[in-house]
Order: sequence, then structure tokens, then C-alpha cells
Amino acid sequence: MKGLIYQLKSVRKDKFCIMSFLLPIVIAMALHFIGSIDLSSLSGYHFGVVAGDVAPETEQWLLRYGTVTAYQTKEELVLAVNDPSTNLIGVERDGDRIKTILSGDELAMWRQTAGTLPSLYEQREIATQVNVQILERPDVLAGFQYIFVGMTLIVAMFMGCTFNAMNIISEKEEGVALINEILPMTSRQYVIQKIFIGFIFGCLSAGIATAFCFRLPPAGAAVMLVLIVLSAFVSALIGLFIGRISEGMMVGVVYIKIVMIVFMAIPLLKYLTTEGNKVVSYICYLIPSSATFEGIMDLANSGMATAGRDIVILMVHCILWFLLYLSISKRQK
Repeated sequence: MKGLIYQLKSVRKDKFCIMSFLLPIVIAMALHFIGSIDLSSLSGYHFGVVAGDVAPETEQWLLRYGTVTAYQTKEELVLAVNDPSTNLIGVERDGDRIKTILSGDELAMWRQTAGTLPSLYEQREIATQVNVQILERPDVLAGFQYIFVGMTLIVAMFMGCTFNAMNIISEKEEGVALINEILPMTSRQYVIQKIFIGFIFGCLSAGIATAFCFRLPPAGAAVMLVLIVLSAFVSALIGLFIGRISEGMMVGVVYIKIVMIVFMAIPLLKYLTTEGNKVVSYICYLIPSSATFEGIMDLANSGMATAGRDIVILMVHCILWFLLYLSISKRQK
């Protein structure tokens, strides 16, 4: 118990661990209160005209399809069109018709619109006789909202890895590791002492983040709890390996960043690209966060079809990583 209290006190001194604990919670709160991000306004068209060049009726017609900005001279309009940060379509009068001005670096959708705009303007009277049904514009990021949530929870569960690795490395640099080697403490007691704090805080961080992001039924909440517990335990075990092989603080930080990138990138790639490719999908399960992310996305979509398989995979990871660490510790002794 005294060892656990000592580990708990060391958390207050480690700003890296405190940041790892609070960051996922802050992101989860932001996702909850801000809601899904709607970028549909970015898909609107922007037209530029020279003041007094086109008729007011033409400007009103353009306003039906996007925003209209009036410039004092044609030179100003050309500069605005050529600005690489915009997709502005220049419009000028061509007798009774109109013609468009482009810089050539616009997206294909804007170039296509600029090409058809003069023809559409000529047929504007015929177009008014057509019945138009305006559909509700969907949120372009609605399908990706839960991906952000899943990545946030992966980071929260990773907190145990960060704490354990930083704790062991700091003990090496301060000489506490030499004292631990002569204490009457078995390998299992040492592992439990080192895992406990990182595991608990990883579970708390992921649990609080989940409470902000999801409204799950009792069965789904139970499955999510199991996923959090198993994932936090695996992350805490991996933190022990990083702490053992790292020779200094900077080396440990590099290893932590590499593992964090792998933990986040492999599940995301598996979710987005390996549909239908079972071989690659099974290989991705070698990374424990793949099963965690799959379970989270399944629960987010109101399903539990893969929950049992994901839990079994995580349990296997827990057992294998734990036995591997005990084996290495005994051999080194």
C-alpha cells in the first residue's frame, strides 16, 4: 500500500502525465458541447464582379447560387481570382451574356461551375419555369464524428502507458531503481505496483471521456467498460516495456510517441481501408488498439456484433504481455 501511495504522489510532479490525463477529457467535452462540425458552408460558391459592370438583375441572379463581391476595378477582381487561397469565380458582362474568369488552380467542381454558368445564365428564364425541390444539406462530417471520438478514447486509454514509462525512467535517473532492486519485493508485486496507478488513471480518463461522448444503453455501457479496462491494462503493460528499454527521458518520449502513433494509425487504417481484406484485418489485430477501436465504432453505431471478439482479443493481449514481462524480468534477475 505504501508503494502505491508513493506512486500516486509522483503523479502530481509529472506534468506530462497530468496533460495525458486531462487532454482526452477536454477534447471529449469540446466534441460534446460544440457538436458535429459542419463544413457545408465551405462548399458555397463565391463570385466576384466589377462594380457597375454587370446589371443589378445579374447580381441578384448570382446571389441565388452563392455570395457576390464587388470590386472597384478589373485589376482588383483579377488579383482576387488569382489568389491561391480562394476559389473565387470572376464574372463580367459580355454583351447580353456573361463570361467567367478563372485562375486555373481551382477545384474541379468550381471549374465545372464556371464553364456552365454562362449557358445557365442564357437559359435563366426557362429555368424559372422548372419546379425545384431543395433538400436538406447533410453534415459532411457526420460520418466521421465517431472516428474523432474513438481516437480520443484511444488517447485516454494510452495515459497508463505514458505514466508507467515516465515513472520508471525518472526512477532510473534519480537512482530509485537501484533501491527497488534490493527491496524484498517479487516481480509480480513490482509489476502490480507499477501498473496500478497508470491503469486506474487510464480507466478514469477514458471513462469520463466516454460519459461526455456517448449515451449508451446498460448493455452497451457494460461492454464499453470492459473494453476500457482491458485496453488500459494493456497500455499500462506496454508502458513497463518502454520504461525498461529506455535509457533516458528523451529516448522514452520518442518511444512513447512512436507507440502512440501506431496505436492511433493502425486502427484508423484498418477501419477505413481494409474492408473485405480479412488477412490484413487479422494482422491489424496484433495492435491491441485495433480491437478497442473496432468495438468503440461498433457501439457508436448501435451494434455489438464484434464486441465479443474484440474483448477476447484484448484479453489475449493482456495475458501475453503480462507473461512476457514477467518472463523478461525473471531472466534479467
